[in-house]
Amino acid sequence: MSESANTIRIRVDVTNPGQFFACCGLLELAARINPGAAGYFEANRFVISEAPSLEKLVTSIVATQLVKLDPDDTTASPILLSAPFCVRLDWWKAGGKASSDLKVWAGTMESFRIARAMQHAMRAPEFFTEDMLNIGTVAFDPDDALTKVEPFYFDARRGPNAHSRDVGFAPNDLGVTTMASPAVEFLCLVGLQRVRPVPTCKPRIFDYHTWTLPLPPEVASPAAAGLLPAVGSRSYRFESWFRTGQRKHKAFITAKPTTSKQT
Repeated sequence: MSESANTIRIRVDVTNPGQFFACCGLLELAARINPGAAGYFEANRFVISEAPSLEKLVTSIVATQLVKLDPDDTTASPILLSAPFCVRLDWWKAGGKASSDLKVWAGTMESFRIARAMQHAMRAPEFFTEDMLNIGTVAFDPDDALTKVEPFYFDARRGPNAHSRDVGFAPNDLGVTTMASPAVEFLCLVGLQRVRPVPTCKPRIFDYHTWTLPLPPEVASPAAAGLLPAVGSRSYRFESWFRTGQRKHKAFITAKPTTSKQT
């Protein structure tokens, strides 16, 4: 069977949970524009068939208005992605230990401000390519071009370098400007709305599963939870790791392949 011309391929490291859930977010948004879009993992690529062009999809993502749904909640307001997506993001408000453990930001970090900064950064031409998840840049507040905005810390390449114990000083305390991966951070926030990792019996440890057959977002959710082994599932385990000594702020760190015997 010949491949449809409406196919998107992006580079992905499936051991990076931020990139994995960013792929789920990209699939969600593609399907909101083109119903019937389906995604799957092959080698080091995530593939979306029956999709809008990557240019159209990213253009729509960076152009959509983000709406802060609770003006009184400065740090964790639900967020609406307006037309053409019409997606409400509020998974961190679901309650329970799992949602709390996946919410990596805390303290004075503002989810709406971070989301807008990551979305704004994705306007650069590099994000319209298959390497969109590997583009690093300093993100700035859309309302103040001189003020940098730190990311959520979904990208596993960032977390291990965040703790002052590991780098020898506290980057946040010194106001150090650091690189973010805006596409990973923004799309992961979207992806986690529908597709969630499975909590294990250990605190802040989660499992997720890839799949190799084209699936729509509605079916991607049980596939990522490991409930559809017939779709070529492979499983990975990661930690939502405390990245500060106060044990409030967290970061996703690199996943490792798992076996069915692990708990």
